[in-house]
Amino acid sequence: MKEKLQLYKTKISEYWKKQSGLQKTTIIGLPLLLIFIISLTVFFTTKTTLVPLYSNLSPQETGQIKATLDSRGIQSEIADNGTTIKVPEEVVETLMVELAAEGIPESGNIDYTFFGQNAGFGMTDNEFNMLKLESTQTEIANLIKGIDGINDAKVMISMPNEGIFVKDSQAVASASIVLNTKPGYKFDQQQIKSLYHLVSKSIPNLPTDNIVITNQNFEYFDLENEENLSVIGNVASQLDLKREIERDIQRQVQQMLGTMMGPDKVVVSVTTDIDFTQENRQENLVTPVDPENMEGIDISVERITETFTGEGAPGNVPPVGSGETDIPNYNTGGQAGNGDYERIEERVNKDVNRITKEIVEAPYKIRDLGIQVMVEAPDPKNPSSMPQERVDDIERILSTIVNTSIDQDENNELTQEEIQDKIVVSVQEFNGKTTTVTETPKTTTIPLWAYIVGGLLALGLIILLFLILRKKKVPETEEEIEQPEPIFFNQIPDVNEEKESDATVRRRQLEKLAKEKPEDFAKLLRSWLADE
Repeated sequence: MKEKLQLYKTKISEYWKKQSGLQKTTIIGLPLLLIFIISLTVFFTTKTTLVPLYSNLSPQETGQIKATLDSRGIQSEIADNGTTIKVPEEVVETLMVELAAEGIPESGNIDYTFFGQNAGFGMTDNEFNMLKLESTQTEIANLIKGIDGINDAKVMISMPNEGIFVKDSQAVASASIVLNTKPGYKFDQQQIKSLYHLVSKSIPNLPTDNIVITNQNFEYFDLENEENLSVIGNVASQLDLKREIERDIQRQVQQMLGTMMGPDKVVVSVTTDIDFTQENRQENLVTPVDPENMEGIDISVERITETFTGEGAPGNVPPVGSGETDIPNYNTGGQAGNGDYERIEERVNKDVNRITKEIVEAPYKIRDLGIQVMVEAPDPKNPSSMPQERVDDIERILSTIVNTSIDQDENNELTQEEIQDKIVVSVQEFNGKTTTVTETPKTTTIPLWAYIVGGLLALGLIILLFLILRKKKVPETEEEIEQPEPIFFNQIPDVNEEKESDATVRRRQLEKLAKEKPEDFAKLLRSWLADE
């Protein structure tokens, strides 16, 4: 047995030495490539593809669905900060139908269907009022969520306590609404007005002034109230307008600098001085048409020219036109004689510009404006990490806002130094800020390089198979030449001695056969022994 193993080892070694470098690479690389391709095929065929089952869920709904799927032993994954839950693609439709039949997910909100399902005699007035208020909030939120651009809505209504006496004044309700809007969606004033009226008409005795609507980014949706502008003379309206102007400028600066620095790294404060003095006046102005020569425009021109030559012409003595009532160049003496007579008269009527102005001054003017901004450096512990160029950019932005907001005329123009005095930019650390870190679940995806490597390996496998098949078709003439020819006993000549006996020839042939062909020599010996 040991001899056979040694023989096989010798054959394999000789066969390996006869192969070229390409053939050796093919022999080693082909099995490895096949193993890699089989592994990739098994991985992709057995991998589970997860697709969204529900999206835009609340944390409560996500937890409820996750617990239900885990109890059933179904693989699931939470994505998009807990708002989306994914399941295997082949069970999506089945799960959606089964969970809907079980009433999952449950929003936890109370709507009007509660009264039809749970109405009874044991409910007190306070419980009924609480359920009614909760169901009203739910129904209003559902109405708002149906509007384009809104993903979700939260409604909080505050109902006043009714008085027990008739003379008690009727109190008004209030409402606060937080919208989860789609990124980049812009609401026009008509849509905002519809939201206000939708909420106002759904709750009794709820004016639009008691409604506050904001989104998840703390951006307010204000309703333009034209009635307040018409009664701006009262003090309350003036204070409201002052706060509105300050709030608008503050939001504008906050949004601009928040985009540049980050929404949690900027705090803006705005103070204004508003002039509510109103003036109605009428001006009747008369101005020359030609301001340089201070002359009007000619509207009518009359020229009279008289000439006479010969006898009977008026005399020249006394002087012509010397009297108060005399006509210039006209002889009042009545004497006639030979001579020349000429009379030129020109009458010009001029007119000027007559301007009538009825001036109604603006209901308010911004007399003074101050903007205070606090920003946090990239490294809160090191205020010097804020580049001075960034601070200069902020000051230039604020200077432009101040210069364009304050009322100015040709007699009252602000200098750059005065504008800089109205701006304060402070760089410091925010100690009262709370930071929340949201972890995003990681989803495993196959990188692009894996597909590229797989394609290259498949291409290499095809090339190697082509070379192997081509190699087999080539006639094996070279191998036949390299193989030693079989040695026959009568083909080995002995050149040392010219005359040798048959025994000597056989002995030498046997020695040579034993050296070169040990297997054949052993077989020959066994056959001789068997014959004897």
